[in-house]
Amino acid sequence: MPKVSERGTLMPASPIRRLAPLANAAKAKGKTVYHLNIGQPDVPTPPEGLEALKHIDRKVLEYSPSDGLLSLRKKLKEYYKRFNIDVDVDDIIVTSGGSEAVLFAFMACLDPGDEIIVPEPAYANYMAFAISAGAKIVTVPSTIDEGFALPNVEKFEELITPRTKGILICNPNNPTGYLYTMKEMLQIRDLVKKYDLFLFSDEVYREFCYTGAPYISAFHLPGIEEQVVLVDSVSKRYNECGIRVGALITKHPQLKKNVMKFCQARLSPPLLGQIVAEASIDASPEYMLATYNEYVERRKFLIDQLNKIPGCYTPIPMGAFYTVVKLPVDDADKFCEWCLSDFDLDGETIFMAPASGFYTTPGMGRNEVRMAYVLNKEDLARAMKVLDAALKAYPGRKLE
Repeated sequence: MPKVSERGTLMPASPIRRLAPLANAAKAKGKTVYHLNIGQPDVPTPPEGLEALKHIDRKVLEYSPSDGLLSLRKKLKEYYKRFNIDVDVDDIIVTSGGSEAVLFAFMACLDPGDEIIVPEPAYANYMAFAISAGAKIVTVPSTIDEGFALPNVEKFEELITPRTKGILICNPNNPTGYLYTMKEMLQIRDLVKKYDLFLFSDEVYREFCYTGAPYISAFHLPGIEEQVVLVDSVSKRYNECGIRVGALITKHPQLKKNVMKFCQARLSPPLLGQIVAEASIDASPEYMLATYNEYVERRKFLIDQLNKIPGCYTPIPMGAFYTVVKLPVDDADKFCEWCLSDFDLDGETIFMAPASGFYTTPGMGRNEVRMAYVLNKEDLARAMKVLDAALKAYPGRKLE
């Protein structure tokens, strides 16, 4: 039998989807499974997007340009202006979701063996994309006890080597919900400038900031305009994850040329998805505000309920729609599996993402899970009752 690739062997399984077979088996037994494992919103897609999909008048569903429909890129330019992000249409490259934007950014910026510094816990697929590019992610640990604040700048400098090509941040953060302050962003800016690095900035959750402070984009940081590689997606803000439309935005001339080669190799981003995305940019302010307010209420409800459960602790996330929770268990991976395979409360159970999959430092996140508050409050209330009962029944329960 032929030997498979080392790259494929090293690719990590998704902590978000790895336990899906257990969830499917639980459903097959008639159990209700509350999905807190994945950022799949239940809020309706904007009517503008759905109507555009229903009334496509093309006679041929053709290839689109490799960098995306010009009309969509023009609309995205105007959208970014609302957030004081000043980019040209030619700086915007449409991708097949934010995931492809990250992958193409890595492929176009990094050579095999190059390194990127990333605060952890971090979105698990960053590691997968780095492996795909032959690059290495070097992590700077943040901790739940410090609310996942950015580690000291000295911690970053200790890790910089001749192979370091960039720093990657997600702001607001997935999986922690942390929102970087202007002081933290300027510290990152200074490092990027000092060592001539790329700043990869995943900003797909910009609509979901829960403080009075203004949203800070990497493009707001003066002096590094051509070093910023911004990753974006319409999946979360318009609740249309399935259309697979994202964007890579950069002012770096050679990087744009490199990225376009990868775009041409995959031909084009999804035509139907781009049509829906373009129409969705016209979503009404009322729609956007209602979506935002819904997440504000869910966040408060979930955090209050979690911190009432004996032995549980989570900081208050200031952005996105995730939170990392410390649980009184010996091993969160085993607990999440046990909830799906061995436990139910009146025919209901809960699906969470073990946080260990968002760390690369061995042992970190062992008693933590990531939860996405993408369910309505009634379902969240049931899920919290299930969690409380599961923790009481779990054989590996550990109370401090």
